[in-house]
Amino acid sequence: MGTLHSSDGTPIAYETAGDGPPVILVDGALCYRASGPSAPLAALLAEHFTVFTYDRRGRGESGDTAPYGVGREVEDIAALIDEAGGSARVYGISSGAALALEAANRGLGIERLVVYEAPFIVDDSRAPLPADHLPQLTALLAADRRGDAVRLFMRQVGVPGIVIALMRLMPAWPKLKAVAHTLPYDFAALSGLQAGDPLPAGRWAGVTMPTLSVVGGKSPAWLHHGMRALADVLPNAQLRVLEGQTHMVKAKVLAPLLIEFFGAGGSASGDLVAAGAQDASASLRRPRS
Repeated sequence: MGTLHSSDGTPIAYETAGDGPPVILVDGALCYRASGPSAPLAALLAEHFTVFTYDRRGRGESGDTAPYGVGREVEDIAALIDEAGGSARVYGISSGAALALEAANRGLGIERLVVYEAPFIVDDSRAPLPADHLPQLTALLAADRRGDAVRLFMRQVGVPGIVIALMRLMPAWPKLKAVAHTLPYDFAALSGLQAGDPLPAGRWAGVTMPTLSVVGGKSPAWLHHGMRALADVLPNAQLRVLEGQTHMVKAKVLAPLLIEFFGAGGSASGDLVAAGAQDASASLRRPRS
């Protein structure tokens, strides 16, 4: 493990694996290196790239500095890109996808970008989050009711009640509660993008690098609509669907897409040798408009 310091002095814990062009993975809500999808994905990508995984500020072994601002998390990514040599490919999932978009929009050295299921609500296919959702969450955290805060978040994002009840019995539950205080950070990255309104046409005008907007084939319609809308407003983006996948995308299905698009060894096509590559490649398609 290594530690670097962001522009405001906050220590950011990270690690690298593999060798090749640098790739940075940006986690979504409640995830960090010790708890989340990045580790298995990094293991597959490390055959082709130098993969950076890190603890977003306030999580795991990274520090935190008040007051929080999305710009500070962008600076954390900038510090990682500097550590990588000044440029990198970047992959972000869920709220991490929104954060990666913001980083790309601010002119960081991002050569290629993949965003998976940024939870944008762009029409009436899903009700917008209640206006008081963030005050409720903040009040629970202020009262140190971390478990209740995690449950509220999961209800808001549509996790079935029975699943939430079972999760309380799983070993991962204490890890989720440990980073519950960072949930408002995720909503800050999504501010104005979950109200059911069309995406602002010029919101990410600076995201001019080749970009994939990716959604799971089994994910709900509102996520498909959001990722299609994102592909439509970005200057240089394509939509991809990973058949059979949900928001909990499997690393063995996602990795071949990233290897191909990020271009191991500078190749645009890459060498699709990761587990499940043949099946995953066959499932990639661009839906008709």
